[in-house]
Amino acid sequence: MNRATVTGRLSTHRDGYGFVIPDEGGDDVFIPARYLRDNMHGDRVVVRIQPRGTSGRREGRVVETLERGFTTIVGRFESTGDDGLVIPDEPRLSIPISIPAAARLKARPGQMVVAEITDYPSGRRGASGRIIEVLGSQDDPDVEFLTIVRKYGLPDLFPPEVLAEAASVYRPVGDSDREGRVDLRDLLTVTIDGETARDFDDAVSVRRERDDSIRLWVSIADVSHYVAPGSCLDREALKRGTSVYFPDRCIPMLPEKLSNGICSLNPREDRLAMTAELLFDAAGEARESSFYPSVIRSDERLTYTEVKEILADKNPETIQRHAGLCKDLRTMEVLAGRLGERRRQRGSIDFDLPEPEIILDLQGRPESIGIAERNLAHRLIEEFMLAANEAVAAHLEGNGIPCIFRVHEPPDPLKLKDFQEFIKPMGLSFKLRGDSVAPGEFQRLLGEVEGRPEERMVNELLLRCMKQARYSAENLGHFGLASPCYLHFTSPIRRYPDLVTHRILKEQLSGRLQKRQRGKLAADLPEVAEQSSQRERKAMEAEREIIDLKRLQYMEKHLGEVYDACITGVTSFGIFVELPDLVVEGLVHVSALGNELFQLLEKQHTLLGKKSGISFRIGDRVRVRADAVNRSNKRIEFSLESGGRKLSPGVRLEKESSRVKNTSGKRDRKGTKGKLPRRGGKRR
Repeated sequence: MNRATVTGRLSTHRDGYGFVIPDEGGDDVFIPARYLRDNMHGDRVVVRIQPRGTSGRREGRVVETLERGFTTIVGRFESTGDDGLVIPDEPRLSIPISIPAAARLKARPGQMVVAEITDYPSGRRGASGRIIEVLGSQDDPDVEFLTIVRKYGLPDLFPPEVLAEAASVYRPVGDSDREGRVDLRDLLTVTIDGETARDFDDAVSVRRERDDSIRLWVSIADVSHYVAPGSCLDREALKRGTSVYFPDRCIPMLPEKLSNGICSLNPREDRLAMTAELLFDAAGEARESSFYPSVIRSDERLTYTEVKEILADKNPETIQRHAGLCKDLRTMEVLAGRLGERRRQRGSIDFDLPEPEIILDLQGRPESIGIAERNLAHRLIEEFMLAANEAVAAHLEGNGIPCIFRVHEPPDPLKLKDFQEFIKPMGLSFKLRGDSVAPGEFQRLLGEVEGRPEERMVNELLLRCMKQARYSAENLGHFGLASPCYLHFTSPIRRYPDLVTHRILKEQLSGRLQKRQRGKLAADLPEVAEQSSQRERKAMEAEREIIDLKRLQYMEKHLGEVYDACITGVTSFGIFVELPDLVVEGLVHVSALGNELFQLLEKQHTLLGKKSGISFRIGDRVRVRADAVNRSNKRIEFSLESGGRKLSPGVRLEKESSRVKNTSGKRDRKGTKGKLPRRGGKRR
């Protein structure tokens, strides 16, 4: 009898079992470990669906391998006599790679290497390969960087032809460059960025009008003037998709002569820009918009800290130093407040979850970890960038122009219903309209729990209902922003879709975008959108991994210390906790929760003790001790202090699930553990 088959990408767990994520969407297919001897994490496979067993879950068997997920592996070399093994740095690649003596490339035990796979696992035979690059000692910060770069396939060096092309277009802005542009050099203009920023791709100006409306100019570096479609620079930028930011360095999308040079809106230098000029009334509603190529001259490079000192702290020294800018900065504060309020009224969701700020010493080791400050200056710039992005999107779509949208689809209906059931005992609710919900309902809910003990828990669980924002040639709206039409326009130095938006906008404004060109755009943009989404995901994963590594290194110096923590996830094998003051997460294994059998109540996000009735639920506060740092699975291990006593009470729940066995790990993928996304306007 023929059974249904599913094609998808294999995601394995370190314990050997895996899930196939279908290409066409739908539920994942569970693959037991004994049926994965010929496959590795990342493989694209065809699976045959088995009859559902007593567990009710969808299970399958791999019947064909279509594409290997990895051709090279980054890992640690270990000697086994003359031969050796490469232990993959990726925990989900649980199969070591055998290295014959003739293929070890003088690698020494303990060094990080890149190995090419020459034979994939088959039956009882494991994988084998040859070392093609020796990176060096795993404790060297430069090797840490290279390990991440090689692991995620990040192009860290520019080809010579790309650097040569960048040098050829690098020249001072001349009369021919200014031709046909609106001259805004007499308009008071500033950039506002972090202290360590080196590339400035957005500048802002404001002016109060007589009727209390405010005119805003958002001027964005005109990268499209220097990077021609199909050029070496363009092909390399598309390949990279985005700049990648690590605590101590950056892998830019464009060479430095452009990103930090002629395209950067440096103060007191003529720069070419694309400007969105927007007029907002006293209620923050857009009344007028126009877009045009411009030439600007930034008057000052301000930092978030300086703007905060002027507007919030009223620091007399900072005010005196920037006396000529203070009036306009106060106008910007008023406008940002109006825009933010209008966004909240329409239902835009603002998660206020902490981000880590890691301070490194001169050797690249973590010296301290804290919570990154997010003040009114950050919100001010974010509101202006959101307004410009939305205005350009509305303009292009209103004129029927194909473009790359930034889309954020509504949450999964099943997750919504589970979340609704979970918060009901707390006296909380939100309205479902069929299988969907209005974003404003979530914003109202977040406001309702603000300041309450369950605030963090509700924020965490609501965030996990959300889908990931991505790029698309089809306008699917942006749920999180409650925006019917949104795209990225404001960062062409570091995001390829923004560069594409600039080109399309310029062509439309010039009248050169004819029907034939629109047809070609419509055909080409889906592939560019998908490529950009993939590169963004790779960048985010790489950035997250280097941050997690620095957390591990920091906690290695603080073992034995006791911290207040918050439960951020529950699984069959324990609870995940976060140290709020450090934004550091780790695991309290179920064996360290007490000498009893625990049950996982999956929908309630709770572990319940069978004998004592003690429960551990997302949002509960506990006191923990840092016991160990496990480098192999990249995890910090904690234990409970005070004999397992919680600092805040859990909720005793009547409904029970089946017993949890400590050897189970299925919930590691399907359960409630999650990572916090990068917050703010950078990746909305």
